[in-house]
Amino acid sequence: MSADLRHIDTWLFDLDNTLYPEESGFMGSVEARMTDFVAKVSGLPRDQAYALQKKYLAEHGLTLKGLMLNHGVDPADFHALFHDLSLEVLAQDPDLLAALAHLPGRRFIFTNADDKHAERVMAHLGLADLFDDVFHIHSFGFAPKPDPLGFQRMIDAHGITPTTTAFFEDSERNLKPAADLGMTTVLVGPRAAASTADFVHYRTAKLAPFLNAARLKEAA
Repeated sequence: MSADLRHIDTWLFDLDNTLYPEESGFMGSVEARMTDFVAKVSGLPRDQAYALQKKYLAEHGLTLKGLMLNHGVDPADFHALFHDLSLEVLAQDPDLLAALAHLPGRRFIFTNADDKHAERVMAHLGLADLFDDVFHIHSFGFAPKPDPLGFQRMIDAHGITPTTTAFFEDSERNLKPAADLGMTTVLVGPRAAASTADFVHYRTAKLAPFLNAARLKEAA
């Protein structure tokens, strides 16, 4: 049965592994560079650096936050790691672009990445003109998802009404604060169907078919 999203007038999307498929492998390249960086700043062997990277991610919602707090890492140095990554594994999806363009109301990106990464990826995927704004890690003052503070800062910045907002994410835990605020939540990706969390309202492996099938508010 198609999702009933007729009450939605604000569309909030995570970027990485949500607006392009996880199967692209792009985030694997990001993660590899991140592990090398953690090994460098911590002095740990690579396998231990990877474990530390995941520990910081679990504790803070963002590896960078742990590196800032425990190793004095400059965010600019960290983000620069990813600004020259090849984007060739990411392909434009005409069906997704058309589905996004058809959504009634405002559309935003809500990402734990920085502005330059978001701009590069969105331009490559043809997404740049489809969104009203990008709320990135600098925008919400390094209070990354799933920190409720980041959500509140995003809501305040754009005058968002949570009860008429749908939030699309590939990370299950990032959907909980959205649901707590009253947003409609959609888990996206290959593991979505296996989710049993009660704060996940809809699940889909692929974004474009879900949006195309959803019941939407009629244009005024």
